[in-house]
Amino acid sequence: MYRSAYDLKAFYNSRIGRVVRRVLQSHIREFWPDVSAMRVMGCGYASPYLRTFMEESERVFGVMPAGQGAHHWPQGADEKNLICLSEEAELPFENSSVDRILLVHSLEYAELLQPTLEEIWRVLKANGRLLVIVPSRSGFWARADWSPFGQGTPYSASQICYYLRDNSFIHERTKEALFMPPLKSGLLLKSAGLFERLGPYIMPFAPGVHMVEASKQLFAGADKGSGSKVRVRGRGFLPRPAAQGVSSFKRLKN
Repeated sequence: MYRSAYDLKAFYNSRIGRVVRRVLQSHIREFWPDVSAMRVMGCGYASPYLRTFMEESERVFGVMPAGQGAHHWPQGADEKNLICLSEEAELPFENSSVDRILLVHSLEYAELLQPTLEEIWRVLKANGRLLVIVPSRSGFWARADWSPFGQGTPYSASQICYYLRDNSFIHERTKEALFMPPLKSGLLLKSAGLFERLGPYIMPFAPGVHMVEASKQLFAGADKGSGSKVRVRGRGFLPRPAAQGVSSFKRLKN
């Protein structure tokens, strides 16, 4: 079952949530240091990690699942909405239309992984990259049920790699992250950077999350469908900024 978008928003607005965002955002940038002229999509609840790409990418937008709900993002009074609401297994976008897909707070809540990953495969470009961030089943954060990382189903890195491979993705690399303990102590929060540097050496068994990057495996004659499963007019759609709401789209021309 999905957590409410507003519960997730409240976590990331808290002091510990801001530290978590800063830590994971630095790791995401290590995976994707340059997204110039690329389309970047966040799925699940990825909005805390998308702003870093807004200046250089062609377009940044997020898809929040219907079971979770959605809210306006970015939050600035003069900023247009870049979030839409959709079933993750029925994305209203054209085939091979996105360069980078960030999947956060998604797979641990999904009842059926295959339809979700099939849709991600469909909309990802041939040379695109998928980055999955999931709670580690051996980490302390998976036991912190007051946080979004303590909800849903945690995974081992090998499990995620298996699911990706089973759905026509090629594993590129894996990184363990979020070694700081899930405690709200001010001293520990100030030491988050130290935990990230030392964690892989002194606590390799207890990362908070697994970060797994994958590319799209292509087969000669493979047919994953002609396009979106959602009935829409036109060839394909991407979110168009709107003053309010979460359901505005504009036509995408490749």
